[in-house]
Amino acid sequence: MSDVALLVSDKRFSLISVYSAWRAVTAAFVLNGALLGIWASRIPAVRDALDLSHEDLGLGLLFVAVGAVCSFPVTGRLTDRFGAFRVTRIISVLYPASLVLLALAGDFASLAAFLFIFGVFHGSMDVAMNAWAAEVEQVYDKPLMPSFHAMWSFGAGLGAASGFFAIGYGVSVFDHFLWAGLAVAVLTLAMSHVPWVSKRSASSDAPAFALPSGILILVGLAALCGTLGEGAITDWSAIYLRDELGAAENIATLGFTTFSITMVLCRLSGGFVIAQLGPVLAARLSGVCAAIGVLCVVTGQVLGLVLFGFAMMGVGYALLVPIAFTRAANDPKVPPGRAIASVATLGYGGFLIGPPLIGFLADLLTLRLAFAVLLPLAILSILVAGALKRAD
Repeated sequence: MSDVALLVSDKRFSLISVYSAWRAVTAAFVLNGALLGIWASRIPAVRDALDLSHEDLGLGLLFVAVGAVCSFPVTGRLTDRFGAFRVTRIISVLYPASLVLLALAGDFASLAAFLFIFGVFHGSMDVAMNAWAAEVEQVYDKPLMPSFHAMWSFGAGLGAASGFFAIGYGVSVFDHFLWAGLAVAVLTLAMSHVPWVSKRSASSDAPAFALPSGILILVGLAALCGTLGEGAITDWSAIYLRDELGAAENIATLGFTTFSITMVLCRLSGGFVIAQLGPVLAARLSGVCAAIGVLCVVTGQVLGLVLFGFAMMGVGYALLVPIAFTRAANDPKVPPGRAIASVATLGYGGFLIGPPLIGFLADLLTLRLAFAVLLPLAILSILVAGALKRAD
């Protein structure tokens, strides 16, 4: 490939470095993943500090889902109107501040309010940065989306790893969130500074809510099957290892770290895999791996087998969302920002609804049985994979 790419925007053409564009979008994905990983690594500490039950924690996490889902349609329209690049950069400044708020929660009510705000910025950045990533992918005409999502997983793993070291050195939740969030934000703003001008569309007939229709419903369901499980692992893997297997608090962070590592590796190779197998077969094989992983987690009695299960779930969930977002961004009937927002309503709605769902089921049954709900979702992803064929 040439060392320059042609950027198309509002009928203007300019040459920018291929690496610079990839680096800029990568920085946004790393930020989004890292902030979530930082939060996930300290959930047990926050739960213990506020003396929350599984049900209380699940209800609190539901506010993250509500905030994100509320942000999807708004961000989709803002992205189409003002450009994905500009919206992503603005949110990358505000999102880290919402992480720090979580450390200030003194009771369940304040935690719920701050989780709602956190969810708003998390969801907004998801829509904007994926729309920007789709623009870059269209310019290169190669399946780059998996590599961007690999960097999200890399960021999430770094965030989780920061929790491992913060706990080991006795760093408070507030100090951890403040300094880690600030560091990631500064690096992101520096790396994402590129001369990119996003395409804009200010269609006045855009719907008020980003609900998918037609084939995009199945595309959204495919994304949901992956993201609901991903969300469950993000927020509950540490608690699962601690409560079900008796792992120490720092060892319990290894569940999400292991999951994130396999996500990174699979997404880095995802472009090649999709090019060789096609999006449909790649998605079906992903569902099979996810199902194997779930079975290992819910039946495993030793740390090694459960960590292997989390690793297989990382393999299984790695490509579902990138494939779904690429399909949405190339829909022939719906503008990219609105299409991605509509798929995100189901997809990342699942990512954020998964944690409270696990909490409610854990309270009714057990945490181990609650994780078993991910098995039929893995099977569903195999059944709807046909909808992920890229539209011409």
